[in-house]
Amino acid sequence: MDPVIVVGAGPVGLTLALALAAQEVPSVVLDESGGEDERRAARTVVLRPDTAALAARLGCTTLGDEGARWDGWRLMRRKQPVRRLPLSVEGFPSPLHIAQHALGRGLREAIGKTSLVKVVTNSRLDSLEQDRDGVTAHIKGPGTAYWRGSYLVGCDGARSTVRKLLGVRFPGRTAVERYAVAALRAELPWPREAVLHRQPPWRTGGEEVAARPLPGGAWRLDWLLPARGDLVTPDALVTRVREALGGWCGETPPYELLDTGVHTLHHRLAQRWRADRAFLAGDAAHLLGAAGTQGLDEGIRDVDNLAWKLALAWHHGATETLLASYQAERRTAVAARLRAADQSLPILRGGGGLRGLLPGSAGGRDTLLADGHLGQGPLGAPPAYPNSPLAAEHGQGAASVGTAVGAPVTDVRVTTPEGTAGRLRDRLGRGRLLVVLVAPGTAVWDRRHWLKAGVMPRLAAAVEELPADAELLVAEGYPGASAHDVLLVRPDGHLVAAFGGVHPRELRAAADAARGGAPSSAATSAGDRTANVN
Repeated sequence: MDPVIVVGAGPVGLTLALALAAQEVPSVVLDESGGEDERRAARTVVLRPDTAALAARLGCTTLGDEGARWDGWRLMRRKQPVRRLPLSVEGFPSPLHIAQHALGRGLREAIGKTSLVKVVTNSRLDSLEQDRDGVTAHIKGPGTAYWRGSYLVGCDGARSTVRKLLGVRFPGRTAVERYAVAALRAELPWPREAVLHRQPPWRTGGEEVAARPLPGGAWRLDWLLPARGDLVTPDALVTRVREALGGWCGETPPYELLDTGVHTLHHRLAQRWRADRAFLAGDAAHLLGAAGTQGLDEGIRDVDNLAWKLALAWHHGATETLLASYQAERRTAVAARLRAADQSLPILRGGGGLRGLLPGSAGGRDTLLADGHLGQGPLGAPPAYPNSPLAAEHGQGAASVGTAVGAPVTDVRVTTPEGTAGRLRDRLGRGRLLVVLVAPGTAVWDRRHWLKAGVMPRLAAAVEELPADAELLVAEGYPGASAHDVLLVRPDGHLVAAFGGVHPRELRAAADAARGGAPSSAATSAGDRTANVN
């Protein structure tokens, strides 16, 4: 089998290559640059707990030293605090704030430790051809004039060459929101807290200004600008900085301005995310970011969804159902996020609509706005795939737990039959289904006893008979689950089904549904191979 061709070496493309390598799939990354990302202190990204955990699991080591987590959000309106939301409480895990060049460098360093990823610098895609067995990518640049791949994924940004070559339209809205951005080093009154200030009382505050901490006493400040206002001059931006710092601190404290810029947000959604063996991911497939939503988060979630499906196809062959499920799940989820943002904007920015006319609507607007920034609600919560083509039928043995079918599972402590303890999230991304038995008491029992006790032997035998690779795990407890409940989890952490006890036939049917059914014999024989890119 030929490697997977990844077009684009931004965070999404690099993460995809590492996710494939974690599942023993080789890839070639076509990088237009010379192999380094531009250093911009004001170009930062916010990663939610699920996407930050994925990057860490794949070996990105810069998250700890060069990323900052904050303990809470301080929400303010005019001169008054609205509320403070601590992020140390369960249900509100802390996000991670990191410069994009630092994230990219950490991902490149992780790639340097695997032989399964080859990054080809100074290589720009010129054309591509597809046939029943693979994809040929012709490039402009020194060295090899073309690469042959089993699949191709366009992670090449908003102006995606892959999308244009596939003839995919990219409709949407231009300049939905504009922000002036400044990265600076200063001492603010709220160490390890982020601030979202609506209608601040000073002259240049505008409708909204946010401040998020970075390592080393640095901060990123974002001012919401009028959609079609004047250009922001350097002097005007310095005035904004001084007035914001003075408004928060009583007087302008000493500060060091590190970087500035103006960021324009667009809302666009590609009409198709797949054409035969070619796929789109990240900004090549969608643009969003207004009202606090995070575009890179969604790009990394694209990767998490697609990588295990390509790995299954590469190793064992895949059905059309499995490959089509990527677009069905991810495009639907991102479209819902875009709809939520577009519906919220008239209320948030103009106070329009029925909700904006109701008593107490200011508090409702602040809560709605906070959702995107906090990573909750329709604007920010991790997506679920309840209507996935890979959903299992609801059988007689089905049980209800604290996680809805299709939603991301809760990260509980688990133990392998060999005795290795850890977190459920750490077992994801390895190309295997996870079968989790909820068995209270196993944490204090001798493993030799519970391996042969109760339902464990029958469940272990059922897992051995599943039509896809699976790993058996045991959890002391799971939210909403009863003793001896069994959870079937996809490699990307979404719940396939839950059962009240061991039901081998229904478990097997659910596993078969999760892989999209049995691939044809031709696809299976083509996929049962190994390769590297040395």
